[in-house]
Amino acid sequence: MRILTSAQIKKAEQTAFERYFTEAQLMKKAGEKCFEKIVEYYGDQIRAKKVSVVCGNGKNAGDGFVIAQKLKQYGAEPEIVIADKFPTIPEPAMYLDEAEKAGVKAVAFEEAVLSDVLVVDCIFGIGFHGEPKEPFSKVFDAVNQCGAVVVSIDTPSGTNASEGTVYKAVKADLTIAISTLKYCHILPPANHYCGKTVVVNIGIPEDCFEDSCPHTITKKFVKSCFPKRNKNSNKGQNGHLLNICGSYLMPGAAVICAKAALKTGVGLLKCVFPRSVYPVMTSHLVQPVFSPVSENEEKTLSIGSLNRITEELEWADCVAIGCGLGKNDDTQVIVNQVIRSSEVPVVLDADGINSILLNIDVLKNAHAPLVLTPHPGEMARLIGASVAQVESDRIRIAKQFAAENSCVLVLKGANTVVTDGNSVFVNVTGNPGMAMGGTGDMLTGMIGSFIAQGMDCYSAAKCAVYIHGLCGDITAQEISTRGMTIEDMLDLLGALMSEFE
Repeated sequence: MRILTSAQIKKAEQTAFERYFTEAQLMKKAGEKCFEKIVEYYGDQIRAKKVSVVCGNGKNAGDGFVIAQKLKQYGAEPEIVIADKFPTIPEPAMYLDEAEKAGVKAVAFEEAVLSDVLVVDCIFGIGFHGEPKEPFSKVFDAVNQCGAVVVSIDTPSGTNASEGTVYKAVKADLTIAISTLKYCHILPPANHYCGKTVVVNIGIPEDCFEDSCPHTITKKFVKSCFPKRNKNSNKGQNGHLLNICGSYLMPGAAVICAKAALKTGVGLLKCVFPRSVYPVMTSHLVQPVFSPVSENEEKTLSIGSLNRITEELEWADCVAIGCGLGKNDDTQVIVNQVIRSSEVPVVLDADGINSILLNIDVLKNAHAPLVLTPHPGEMARLIGASVAQVESDRIRIAKQFAAENSCVLVLKGANTVVTDGNSVFVNVTGNPGMAMGGTGDMLTGMIGSFIAQGMDCYSAAKCAVYIHGLCGDITAQEISTRGMTIEDMLDLLGALMSEFE
């Protein structure tokens, strides 16, 4: 699914007006489809109940007037609340007139008492930007404080459809995006105001859209990346993954990364780690080959282990490095040397990323494809910016870094961004319960596993991100977002892979 800016969706709609529809026809279709989605989610709650449809005076109000009329026909008791001025644009004005003729009352905001059951937000649409002026700031407060379920049409009023910036906005429980997702649905902090986001198709033909935009990762794509295994395959044909992870203080990261790789089908896994971590690794894992190596005073990998590690590179189909590795002079040398020496793809995470901060140009000296998986803090350090700057411009920053450094970049967080510097994909699986230690290590193991099994790096990153988030979603449903642990996710992961065979 496409993710568009305000300008891009307006261009698509204008093309549709020129080729296929009148503006009034498309407005009515949008209102009808949004009404259907409201009934799908809240139909039993609103029959014979008051529903406030709060509208501005722009085109988004037209959708609201159509919704109000359909709600009346459904058996709800809708009331149109005019936030400021009554509309003068012909199409919204026409649908307001039709709603009133159908028995829907329209009142000024100052005279209204908002429903405590359901409020439909049609105050502003994709054209809004900046800070809300009065009376809209007051209207936003009233909607947010009324105690009702809030459904925003297309975008929560007060959010900027083309970016994540929010000064003050309606906080929706459900946002019904029209035709496509917009940037505000997937970029923070605006995505927080959307609640659950669903998309309705109002019939704009494909030839009205341009494809030079980010897309969501779809289950259909992910399933297409997993061919059936050959009946006669053996462990050597299912990929060799070399994990260089862990330290005395963070052995769990190495365990999690290893378990994730094993649960996603890698044929052979070899784990390189400081020798003091051996008891932890062997007490939690039985399937990998273990390669304990020399360590320094901090009980991380020492420079003395570099020859052994370099030899192990020749065995691997992919290398995952960084999870729980620790950061010091020794680990920095090791990470940089692995990047320069490896002839197979390298997945770089956590302290692997931190180890190149003083020498980012090493990425350009790599002989094999690279995948970097920074969280926003690591991304900020990579580019010398603040976390706030990264979060406010995730798509552009990720794409630019990947293009400049010829790598696949996985910018983690809610709605993880995956890019090769040419195209961009955004993940829509996952939930706040995954905001805990270990989920990044799990993701690294999954990416490395898929690459080792033969996927290209870009596809592997997209597939891993999608399945990782889906695993989190199912775990949260079965347990809770607060109570779920990384072990719960790992326990589910192996069975979840059956959906992609």
